[in-house]
Amino acid sequence: MTEAARAPVDVFAKARNHDRREQLEAAREQDLLPYFRVLTSEAGPVVEMEGRETIMLGSNNYLGLTGDERVKQAARDALEAYGTGLTGSRLLNGTTPLHLELERELAEWMGTEQAIVFTTGHQANVGCIGTILGPSDTVICDSADHASILDGCKLSGARLRPFRHNRMAKLERMLERAADDGGGVLVIVDGVFSMEGDLCDLPAVVELSERHGARLMVDEAHAVGVLGARGAGASELFGLEDRVDLRMGTFSKSLASCGGFIAGPAEVIDYLRIASRPFIFTASAVPAAVGAALAALRIIRAEGPELMGRLLDNARYLRRGLHDLGLAVVEPGSLPDGSEATTPVVPVVVGEDWQAVLLWKALFDAGVYTNVAIHPAVPPGGALLRTSLMATHERSHLDRALEIIGRTVEAFPELPRQG
Repeated sequence: MTEAARAPVDVFAKARNHDRREQLEAAREQDLLPYFRVLTSEAGPVVEMEGRETIMLGSNNYLGLTGDERVKQAARDALEAYGTGLTGSRLLNGTTPLHLELERELAEWMGTEQAIVFTTGHQANVGCIGTILGPSDTVICDSADHASILDGCKLSGARLRPFRHNRMAKLERMLERAADDGGGVLVIVDGVFSMEGDLCDLPAVVELSERHGARLMVDEAHAVGVLGARGAGASELFGLEDRVDLRMGTFSKSLASCGGFIAGPAEVIDYLRIASRPFIFTASAVPAAVGAALAALRIIRAEGPELMGRLLDNARYLRRGLHDLGLAVVEPGSLPDGSEATTPVVPVVVGEDWQAVLLWKALFDAGVYTNVAIHPAVPPGGALLRTSLMATHERSHLDRALEIIGRTVEAFPELPRQG
């Protein structure tokens, strides 16, 4: 581009001058960047990362089904039947019998009239929220809701009224304000919050939403295949399925694939099929992904209680071990009967971003992989090391990980400790 033709402001300037550039460059120079590390094996409890055997405590493969031979065979079968891709949207040439079977069985599992399958989980949230809501409506979100929810809210143009994480008094205040906004009102919460690993206070959310005449959507991405007798998520766990209007879930966690779904009333799902732009204008998922998700769903419906039991036992075991090391572990909250609301996400509070990166690297070098969450994924000063469990973790894996963590944190005396 010549000087004469250049616009007054270069839209690429933000790429050169963003507020995290110096920090990013320093992390790269010292090999401290905790993102885009290269996995060179299956996503199991022990993996190979960048040529080293590593205990994986940073995967959402909660039930360990990505390595299940039945799931892999279903992916192979779909590949042989339909090829590598469908080269079109679901609306046009991208719907197969596998999609229809998956949608029917998802609706049965969720106990809803219908379900619709999207190519990714992010598109499921954006495609639903951005279609259901309009500029005259109000959407109320927990401040810890997933980024895809906030993206959907922005796309819709609806008035956004966030409330502080899991603070029901703040939710009630937003509902009261929304009453004067003049349009429809939708409350959206995560069933299990992805970074903190805590459970939404869903009974209170349902009661407040109903009292103020608002619809309710629950993102069950980290809860399906994990919570409830059927594994249908937080809504099932609390016995509130018939009082939640819409439920979202993903395939990239317990369902061992990639994709997402919305489950709810037939009239809403039918509307999404012909009005949701992220659904209509995105190519259908590759057949292998759909076949794998369908096989994983059938395994969960048949064998879920055993798998979920192992998963949550592992989460309790790691949580106790981290407590015993004196680390500040985020508590998941309690169920109505007073018992602990165990989830597969067990985060450790670190505090300052750079310290979290240094601790992550020390653990990675020692053979334990975790996820590091820094601002803006968490509030300033609230950096976390996010660990997550699988049903296929053996106690020997967890004992070895705890040994490494215990030895490593000795070099970090300034870490927050249990109160």
